[in-house]
Amino acid sequence: MVITSLENEKVKKYRKLQKKKYRDEYGEYIVEGLHLVLEAYKTGVLEELILEEGIDAPVPGPFSYFSSEVMCKISTMDTHSNVMGICRKIQTDDIIGDKILILDGIQDPGNLGTIIRSAVAFHIDTIVLSENTVDLYNPKVLRATQGMFLHINIVNRFAIEVISMLQNIKIPVYGTSVLNGFDVRSLNSEEKSRFALVVGNEGNGVRDQILNMCTKNLYIDMDKNVESLNVAIATSILLYELGR
Repeated sequence: MVITSLENEKVKKYRKLQKKKYRDEYGEYIVEGLHLVLEAYKTGVLEELILEEGIDAPVPGPFSYFSSEVMCKISTMDTHSNVMGICRKIQTDDIIGDKILILDGIQDPGNLGTIIRSAVAFHIDTIVLSENTVDLYNPKVLRATQGMFLHINIVNRFAIEVISMLQNIKIPVYGTSVLNGFDVRSLNSEEKSRFALVVGNEGNGVRDQILNMCTKNLYIDMDKNVESLNVAIATSILLYELGR
């Protein structure tokens, strides 16, 4: 059977999942496109396939067929995919590992997605999303991660509380600021073996209250004609240097 009505209960639920309020309520989210669906299936979070009529299911499991018009309404993309998936959130509050990345107020979904990809690439153990950071399950974030959000521990916590906790267990916390900062390349191997790195909002950087709590602040030495770098690019460079 092909579902063609926007009044269908499944359709109404799936359209609600475009909003954070309902993603939180249901504990579910939608991924769009074959690549993300396959990643969700491989990591065991895929609950149901959403398929356009006539498309073969790419993986085993429950599925429903929808008309092209309905798929268009479920999708958040300009050009909808013919394969989507309903996934369940993985609830975790544990900060694990020796290498932590704390994101303080990242607002752009593309930036968050890119940062997550870089964190996986450079072997970060846990990403902490502060209370003022964009929702992990925002559709634009999910697409920008290319599925890498499924391969790293990500928690939502108050940044100041996390930093206090890390200080209590003697993990150094590095802020990011040119003022009174240290060139990231100056850190020795011991200083790079166990750390938390804090990066901040696109326009305002890391909050002063947090910078004042940090063990030391780091910066990237670069051409003086360049005032600043995009936060996702800067984070990638910092993570690379900290992993050397």
